[in-house]
Amino acid sequence: MAASKDPTFESSTPHRKPGARTLVLATGNPAKVRELNELLDGRGWEVRPLSDFTDDIDIEEYGTTLDENAEIKARFAFETTGLPSLADDTGLEVDALSGRPGVLSARYAGPGAGAEQNRRKLLEELAGVIDPGKRTARFRTVLIYAEPGRNLQIRRFDGVCEGCILTEERGTGGFGYDPLFVPDGHVETFAEMDAALKNRISHRGRALNRFLEEMASR
Repeated sequence: MAASKDPTFESSTPHRKPGARTLVLATGNPAKVRELNELLDGRGWEVRPLSDFTDDIDIEEYGTTLDENAEIKARFAFETTGLPSLADDTGLEVDALSGRPGVLSARYAGPGAGAEQNRRKLLEELAGVIDPGKRTARFRTVLIYAEPGRNLQIRRFDGVCEGCILTEERGTGGFGYDPLFVPDGHVETFAEMDAALKNRISHRGRALNRFLEEMASR
């Protein structure tokens, strides 16, 4: 295991918020950190990536479900930092592919493949599905929140966004499969949308709102 960084290490996240509670996100992906900070703006949290605290962020996701993988990552982040930690696992479920790529969404094109390769494989597998009504899909996110207590406290929140898969990419924003996914009731892909709109309707935004509702009720 790589040596841990000092928890006081200056975050790469811009515009540090004095007095905000630190929430460690089990990722090194700056796009995810930025998106969650936008979603949590004004709520008293500052999201910092796990990579601010340790170089050892290559967490083996050996679970067979989104729930299992999210919990593996959240537990690792908490055990590494001792701070409230949040992890998500998100899957794209395509009906014409019997729910694939699902839990394998981030590594659909194989070990070491990136988002572009994953999107290319998805388009190749859907090449024979021409009818837009048969290219239905959904993003599903599971968030696991881990916090200190007498025993480690684990809480689960989920969110789903229905939509369809295009035959070609559109837009340059977002990440992952966003350039191919149009949510129901909209004409833009997630990659074309204004960030505020995407955050309001997305699977991750819906899961996070459930998290925030529970935190507000304490």
